[in-house]
Amino acid sequence: MTVLVTGGAGFIGSHLIDLLLEQGRDVVAFDRTRGRNLDRAGEQPAFRFVEGDIRDADACSRLVAEADLVFHLSAVVGVGNYLADPLNVIDVNVIGTRNVIRAAVECDTRLVFTSTSEVFGRNPRVPWSEDDDRVLGSTSVDRWSYSTSKALGEHMVLAAHGHHDLPVTVVRFFNAYGPRQAPGYVVSETVRRVLRGEPPLVYDGGKQTRCFTYVGDAVAGTLLAGASDAAIGEVFNIGSSTETAIREAVELVIEVSGTTIDAVDFVTSSEFGNVYEDIDRRVPDTSKAQRVLGWETSTSLREGVAQTLRWAEANPWWVG
Repeated sequence: MTVLVTGGAGFIGSHLIDLLLEQGRDVVAFDRTRGRNLDRAGEQPAFRFVEGDIRDADACSRLVAEADLVFHLSAVVGVGNYLADPLNVIDVNVIGTRNVIRAAVECDTRLVFTSTSEVFGRNPRVPWSEDDDRVLGSTSVDRWSYSTSKALGEHMVLAAHGHHDLPVTVVRFFNAYGPRQAPGYVVSETVRRVLRGEPPLVYDGGKQTRCFTYVGDAVAGTLLAGASDAAIGEVFNIGSSTETAIREAVELVIEVSGTTIDAVDFVTSSEFGNVYEDIDRRVPDTSKAQRVLGWETSTSLREGVAQTLRWAEANPWWVG
């Protein structure tokens, strides 16, 4: 089996590729730049990297035609990117996904689309099941550009299944973290700042809660979604069921690192203005993934933070 992973040089994509190679698959990664996340994969003869832009329809068609299975992870992610250039977020996420879907329909290639818990927006009724309502803020708030772009991707993927009988599955990640994640997210940014001797940041008091999901658990669920016939045409929440306040997560990183540095408050209204809105609680109902895929998380936040710290300490280029 040949597997195509778009966005393969990214955080989750590179971990997914490592696991696919361990399973004996031939893997092609498609991304704009290779980077260091693929150093391990690059040593394997069954791995190939193709540099390109997901908005290039011809390149997508050629690569999808070679694949038996496609994991589509290419996207612009990160709150900083949503605020800096929301148009680019929409452009890459929507056009790129449309290109992959069109090629998959032409070749009748199975497709797994990776989405996000952001699609639920700020729906206050948690935990969220896969079919719960999306509750978003105004379109004048740039924060919601990513949520909208990924939700539109889900619409397109599910429409391809309903109208073209394309075998598809959607997985929604909930706050994935771990080795190789770029700084700028709660755990990765805190790890980096602690190792640099800088005070970690706690946004707006840190009472907001998240369900942090270790990357190894996230990719295991993603692989199951791509292998199960029962997953075709379905959407799955892939996330931890343990709700943790942001401040608690930051303090845990400090504790596990063995440092005594204190966190400082970061007021988003002062730094970002009115283009940013936060989400109070983000909690998945993962019973469907447990029932259909036989999947659940197995890595505690403490264990995952420890593994992330060990990796960061062994990779000073990332810390630097």
